[in-house]
Order: sequence, then structure tokens, then C-alpha cells
Amino acid sequence: MLRWLIGGSREPQGLAEKSSVQTIGEEQIQNPYTELLVLRGHQDIVRFLVQIDEYRFASAGDDGIIFLWNAQTGEKLFELHGHTHKITAVTTFPSPNACEDEKHLILTASADRTVIVWDCNSGRQIQKVTSFHSTVKCLTVLQRLDVWLSGGSDLCVWNRKLDLLCKTSHLTEAGVSALVELPKTCIAAAVGKELIIFRLIASTSELESWGVIEVKRLVDHQDNILSLINVNDLTFVTGSHVGELIVWDALDWTKQASECGFWDSSLHTDLQQEIKLTQNQKEISIQCLASDEECVFVAVGKGIYVYNLQMKRVIACQRTAHDSSVLHIAKLPNRQLLSCSEDGSLRIWELREKQQLSADPVPTGFFNMWGFGRANKQANQTAKKTQESMTLYSLELIGDLIGHSSAVQMFLFFGELGLVTCSADHLIILWKDGERESQLRSLTLFQKLEQNGDLQLRF
Repeated sequence: MLRWLIGGSREPQGLAEKSSVQTIGEEQIQNPYTELLVLRGHQDIVRFLVQIDEYRFASAGDDGIIFLWNAQTGEKLFELHGHTHKITAVTTFPSPNACEDEKHLILTASADRTVIVWDCNSGRQIQKVTSFHSTVKCLTVLQRLDVWLSGGSDLCVWNRKLDLLCKTSHLTEAGVSALVELPKTCIAAAVGKELIIFRLIASTSELESWGVIEVKRLVDHQDNILSLINVNDLTFVTGSHVGELIVWDALDWTKQASECGFWDSSLHTDLQQEIKLTQNQKEISIQCLASDEECVFVAVGKGIYVYNLQMKRVIACQRTAHDSSVLHIAKLPNRQLLSCSEDGSLRIWELREKQQLSADPVPTGFFNMWGFGRANKQANQTAKKTQESMTLYSLELIGDLIGHSSAVQMFLFFGELGLVTCSADHLIILWKDGERESQLRSLTLFQKLEQNGDLQLRF
């Protein structure tokens, strides 16, 4: 484990120079993460991080090994071996009763077509499921029902004892790539470019069996769905390979809003809201989505967009937030965002109110306010609207964390304990608040001197 003190931005070896992305000087006043700990152990790309509790997390990747770590000290707690191929999905499996003193469990799926349940307190393998006919690509826990779901060439429902309760028929060779829980015991599954709604029929007694039935297929996307998230009990959102962003009603599965980013202007001319997220067709893919109750945060190619759900428009964007594709994005407290990229960087952004202005009538496509997109059939109707007050926002770069030498796959935010990142360089980095760490070291030294009687107070 290595500890580094950061004096400013540092370009990792082997990465290309920064291009047109926004830069920040060495004096990053609002960036508290000036110390880092480098954690070694993995032998291949580290793709997954999952938080176990407020002090522990697990990491996994292409070497098939799972490590458990202490987020405060960087101590390696356990090294879990059981898979023979790369890890494809990881999730925690909490107890259904929050007050119950249960084991902390995690589920890991692998390209070896197995799922393993691990006890995080002992590092012991509890059980392994080997009955899959294809690789499990996603895992989801339905805590209210105390079951978990695996998605691959079919959708399977399992209980805590790892009994198979029910499953769908074979879906497609592409299989289920993402799952989210919806109200009324429903599940949304991304299968290629289709969104399939399933309903679980839960057993009410030991004599009754479970069931899963297909309720509806939503075929609104024109290409593969890459991102699928819940916003709240009423809304969920999907993003596709060709830059389509769709906001869905979680109760009746209808579209609340639909924004498209096709590069071919001849397609879908009848859409009411047609948007071009970026001019380069290679960079329109929506790789990741995040949200709070107010906004959806969209990673599109190299850029970041903040879409307000109530206003149904983008309120801020950085079209070139990174030098390469953004792989993960998350909302932090105090109106801050965190993003990581293939360029090896981790960046902190602050959403700031820019100005209050009187907006002239504009075409319906809300991306026109940022200088791209085009008018549609409702342009004339929109132009008749009265002028209204519009608040613009900006995403300002307040921190640029350079420590990895290759793509940063994802991160976790541990509050005052700092940040955790994992990378294709096989490393995990704990980013620490330098001022807080300095105060803790001073306090520890003070306590040691006091215990040893070397501290004499003079009045």
C-alpha cells in the first residue's frame, strides 16, 4: 500500500496530453482530496466496486478475484477465490430486516457461468450456483421480497437459500444486460434494444410456487440499451448506444419524455423532440446514468449533461468533460458531480447557477439552447409562447484527480472517508481529504504523547 501527497495535477505516464477539455490549475482550492493510498492486489482490470457498509467495500474484475477492503485504512481484509473467469456482476445481499443481526453477504457472477454467495465477515464462500446456461450479466436484489434476480439469456428468480423459484424462457442470445425493480412487483429488463416488463407472482405459502410473466415489451429504442436506472417509485430512465434518453412512467410504462441523439438527420423526422447530443457519431453513446429526485445526470461520449425532470430540458452541460469516454458518473452532496473516464482521470464538478435571463421563443428541441439540435414540426407553435424567465446553470470543474495510468472504470463515495476508484491499471486508489488526514495524525500524536507522559502543559 502506497501513500502519496498530491501537490497538484499530475499527468500519468503513457496518457495522451489534454486536448480541448476544461482544465484547472494546481491550486485546486475546492478539491479536498490531496492525499491518496494505492491498493495493490488485482492482476487484471478492476471493473467493479461495491459498498458493503460505511467502512468496507469489495472490488472485482477480470482476474476473477474479489478483494474486501477497509475504506478508512486501506487494509486488505479478505481475498476471495472461487471463480475461474472474469467477474461480470457484483451486488450486496442485505438482510430483509434492518434490525436483524445478519451476515453481510455479496453475490458475484462470472463468465465461468456461476454465481457465488460470500460472507463478508468471514471471507467464506457460502454457496455456488452452477446451473446457468450462459454468463450472468447482471444481478439485482429485491429486498422487500428477500429474493435476488440474475439476468443472462434468461431471467431467474432465487431465494436466500439459492433455490431457483422461477425463470423465464430463453430470451435472446444477447440476454438481459440490466435490471431495475418497479412498483407492483414488476421488473424492467434491458434486452438488446427492447425493454421488457415482467411481473413476479410471489408465493404466499410453501404449497404455492413462484412465477414470472412477461407483461409488456417496449420497443421505443432504436439501438441497444446501455443504461437503466430508477429515479424514484414513479420514474425510471434508459439510455442507448445511439444517444437516446427516455424517461418512463414506472406505473404504466409510458414515456414521460424522449430525447434522441441520432447523427442521421433523415431518421425519425416525425419525433416531437429530436435532439443531437453531439456532432460526432462515435461519441453519442450513453454509457452511464445517475439521478437524484430533481435531475438525471447523463454521460454521453466525452460529455456530461444535466437533465431536469420537471422542466424536461437540459439545464447544464460539458460537451467535452474528459479527453475520452465518460465511464461512470454520480451525484455528490452540495450540488457536486463526480465523473471518471477512459482518459484515466477523476473529475469533480459543481453545478452553479449561471444567470437569470428572459428567454426568447425557441424551437422545441431543448438542446438548441446549447447551440446544437434542430427545429421540428412544433417550432411554429413554440414560437408563439410568451417569453418566460429561464435560469441557466454551468458545470464548473473544481477538482482533477490524476493517479491512475489507465481507464478509471468506476468509483465509490465514502463521505468523510474519501473516494475509492478502480482502474484498468489493476490498481485501487483511496482518495483522502488531506486536511482531515493531517488533523487525525496530529490528534493521534497528541494522544500518544499524553499517554507516554511526554506532554507537559505549561501555564
